[in-house]
Amino acid sequence: MEFLSVVVAAAVAFVLGAVYYGALAKPWIEASGVEYDESGKPKGGQSPMIFAMAFVLQMIVVGMMRHVFSLSGIETLGAGLVGGAGIGLFFISPWIALNNMYGMRPVKLTLIDGGYATLACAAAGLVLTLL
Repeated sequence: MEFLSVVVAAAVAFVLGAVYYGALAKPWIEASGVEYDESGKPKGGQSPMIFAMAFVLQMIVVGMMRHVFSLSGIETLGAGLVGGAGIGLFFISPWIALNNMYGMRPVKLTLIDGGYATLACAAAGLVLTLL
C-alpha cells in the first residue's frame, strides 16, 4: 500500500503542477527567461520525456517524504499537510532560491517555483496520510 500511496501522491503533485503552472505560465516564462513563440509556448516545444522525468523525480521526492513521515510517526491529515508544506517551504524552496540566486534569476521565479514546491508537497503529504 505504501508504494501505491507514493504513486498517487506524486500523481496529485504532478496534476497540481499542470494547473499551477498553467495559471502562472506567462509570469513564469517572463521570470525564467525561456524564449517563447507567438502563441506563448516555449520555443522548440517540450518533449514528452520532460514530463515523464518530472513524474519520476516527483516520485523520488514523495517516496522520501513517505519514509520521513513513517520515521516521524506522521499519520494524521493535519500532520501530513504541515509536514509536506514544511518540506516544500523549508527544504525545497530554499534550495530553489539558492540556485536562482547564483543564476541571477529574478525573485519572482523563486516565488513561483517555491510556491509550487510548497503546495505540491503539502498536497502529497495529505495523500500520503490519507492512503
